[in-house]
Amino acid sequence: MFKKLTKYIVNQMDPCKELDPVKSVADQEHFRPRCLLIKKKKSNRIFHRAPYYQRTGFTLDDVLLPGEDGTSTESLHQDSKQFTLTKVRADEVDGVLSISLDPASVELKGGASLFKGFSVKSKKNGISQQSLEALRRERKINMDHSFIRQLQRTDNRLYVVTETLEALEETVYEASTKADGGLKAKFHVTLHAKGTRENNQAIVIPKGCTLAFRTIPLRIRDGKWDLDYFQDEDEDNVVEDRQGYVDDEKLEEVKTEVKKSCRIFSKLSPDLLLIILNTIKAVMTDENLLQELSQKMEEVLEENDGYELKTESPDLKELFSTLQQSPRHHLLQLAEGITYVLDALQELTEDQLLLLLESLERKIVSQQLKLVENLLKHDLEYEMRPFPVKARLLSFQHEEDQMLTIALVELSGVQLLREKGSAIPRDEPFEAVAALFVALYALKLLSGSK
Repeated sequence: MFKKLTKYIVNQMDPCKELDPVKSVADQEHFRPRCLLIKKKKSNRIFHRAPYYQRTGFTLDDVLLPGEDGTSTESLHQDSKQFTLTKVRADEVDGVLSISLDPASVELKGGASLFKGFSVKSKKNGISQQSLEALRRERKINMDHSFIRQLQRTDNRLYVVTETLEALEETVYEASTKADGGLKAKFHVTLHAKGTRENNQAIVIPKGCTLAFRTIPLRIRDGKWDLDYFQDEDEDNVVEDRQGYVDDEKLEEVKTEVKKSCRIFSKLSPDLLLIILNTIKAVMTDENLLQELSQKMEEVLEENDGYELKTESPDLKELFSTLQQSPRHHLLQLAEGITYVLDALQELTEDQLLLLLESLERKIVSQQLKLVENLLKHDLEYEMRPFPVKARLLSFQHEEDQMLTIALVELSGVQLLREKGSAIPRDEPFEAVAALFVALYALKLLSGSK
């Protein structure tokens, strides 16, 4: 819920997309000015073309040698601007189920009343370039620092946070919906309910919480350090030239990437596929477990001399034991494939993960994959207008399956109009739909669905 909110705030307040949203309120303190980050050792995914950052737990002051006057980097001059983002909406509606594409969760229509609203007061803090340059001239890097020594042995690039968007005061962000009678909707799992149903979600954003951040690459050599104010094109996203672009090419790009990244799964035995599938299903309901598995797989990829997989989590032990016995080259391929799937799952909402688990139980993943593939044939990045969807793709044997699928897709930013046989993109949803395609493709492959 926090990730969805921060992404929405960045889209509204930073149209140039120079800021990256913070994904977890628990990690927000590691993305403040002067904090050091590394970019994860993996290429940008088609479903996540912004950089993947990983916290280090260190600040710039931690790795610099003391200055002559003994002052710390906290004395760096910071510019500050205040902003307020307010969104309030109340409806009295009657009709069918739809899913809100704003960061307020669910919109249930059917003799229903709806209220959604939030107001976030924030300030943008930034370290001036003049202050950074003065610091760069005055203080050198401590090359004996354990973190710097380890960094020098890897290909990871170091980044320093230079600008943040922070909450000025404690804010409660909530979504509340109520639906009465006759509506077959149990959103979180089966989309089926009887009588009166209420759904309330809330999260408290503490004062000073980092909502988004901006970085500058930091290069180190012989104790000296420089800042890359003009980054290379291969380090950041490159704006695409849309002239003469064919939308089918974008779909082929998605399919090529997912087939390449998941190719190892098609070579595995049914027993190993089941172990991986059961592990993936377990992490889809436990964020901490997902993070642990993701971190372990990335550590496997980074260690050149082998890596011992240990865990206290019962849901991970069988997979780790199996991987530990695999030849090194096979282990690396499995770690790459699993990491790719986990990256896609982390792009989805908690509700979508639950809906995907229910889809597996109902054995409708294959049909959902065909529907999402059809959506990717259309321009989901630049043209926010309706396009036709084949009726058979929206037709399911059971009404609950259809409602579940509609909810799953609309949470990725594409509204499905069953009666008209069409779809409408909202808020440039290409990456979200691509992540859903990858998740469905992987679950289909791992489960052996036809």
